Amino acid sequence: MSLSWFRSPWGIGALVVAGLLVLLSTVAIVPETKQAVILRLEKPVRTINAYRPNEVFGRTQAGVIFRIPFIDRVVWVDKRVLSIDLTDQPVLSTDQLRLQVDAFARFRVVDPLKMVVTVGHEDRAAERLQPLFSSALRNELGKRPFAALLSPERGQVMDNIQKALQALAVQYGVEIVDVRIKHADLPSGSPLDSAYERMRTARQQEARTIEAQGLKEAQIIRANASAQAAQIYAQSFGKDPQFYDFYRAMQSYRNTFLVKSDDKGSTQIILSPQNSYLREFMGQR
Repeated sequence: MSLSWFRSPWGIGALVVAGLLVLLSTVAIVPETKQAVILRLEKPVRTINAYRPNEVFGRTQAGVIFRIPFIDRVVWVDKRVLSIDLTDQPVLSTDQLRLQVDAFARFRVVDPLKMVVTVGHEDRAAERLQPLFSSALRNELGKRPFAALLSPERGQVMDNIQKALQALAVQYGVEIVDVRIKHADLPSGSPLDSAYERMRTARQQEARTIEAQGLKEAQIIRANASAQAAQIYAQSFGKDPQFYDFYRAMQSYRNTFLVKSDDKGSTQIILSPQNSYLREFMGQR
């Protein structure tokens, strides 16, 4: 190839294109939302703009980087929070109810070098995490009754699932940010009706138990109160036996002559003035 060819428009154009290719192979721009892992001959050598807790947006390592053309390769890793979705996962609770659970987990790649070495890309990391998430979900819900998902205990359930999943996800350089159960439903039809009937029967038995316990405690309280009252009366009346006789006679007169109720008949009582029952009216014993 002669020197005149390089001076021709075709030669100049070829040189410009070759220069652009070398420049593009040398320079790369790392955005704020990405982490970069540099592979030199397919061996990781460094990471750029790796995730750091509490870092300020705009003050990261994002920007222009340089690499060896045709030798270094850049693997981009998302720096944002990513998600895994589980739909209609079959779960068997401790009360033998088959549930259909929808849940999701959010994760972030915190060690891009480990993630690239183990799985190569965050999409593959999500694929590896999905069965682990499903397993952690079934293991935790399988330890609890269906009612636990309808109570404040639901929060503890999700925390336990997150901890179990994090213990497995660390091998991929991933941090589990959050786990949430969207809903857990019973299959429609007879299984749902039978589950509702069991729940209704259990609540009725619990109500009867609480009612019986309340009646027992009420009887104990009344018995103790009566015993204390009798003791107080005995101590008081023992100091003046004559007043006690007078008080008891007045109570008897009131119940006999004054108190009227539907359950009392119309029987008449005829007593002589000298009857001992009327002694308090005569002012003598």
